[in-house]
Amino acid sequence: MPYVALLAVSLLITGCDLVNQKLGLEDPAKKEARQESEGKAVGSACRQSGRAIEDCYSIYSWLPKSSIYAGWREMDAYMRENQLETIAPQLPPPEPPSTGKKKKKVTEESQAAATEGAKESTKEPEKAPEKESKH
Repeated sequence: MPYVALLAVSLLITGCDLVNQKLGLEDPAKKEARQESEGKAVGSACRQSGRAIEDCYSIYSWLPKSSIYAGWREMDAYMRENQLETIAPQLPPPEPPSTGKKKKKVTEESQAAATEGAKESTKEPEKAPEKESKH
């Protein structure tokens, strides 16, 4: 009986695209289709915000350039046809997905602490006060 429940759960989990994507078990065709649609959406958003196509390529380097360009070009035609103005982006662009290595952000406080530590290590060590001897 427990084997049946385990089998049912494993079948449900293998069907979940999100879990497969997180585990790196995503079907290559599905991944390519997803990236194609994301690239078109990104390209459209870049054009609408007035961002240059080259900037869009560098910001979203993990997406295919061809799909970004297709989305950018479609939005450009749409905006020209409907006489729409660009909309300035309100948020900074997102960071690219991690490549497995976590980058350590250096904050001003940690820089200051490191600088202070470096200054103290270059100082001569303090000498202990000499005790007066009673002879």
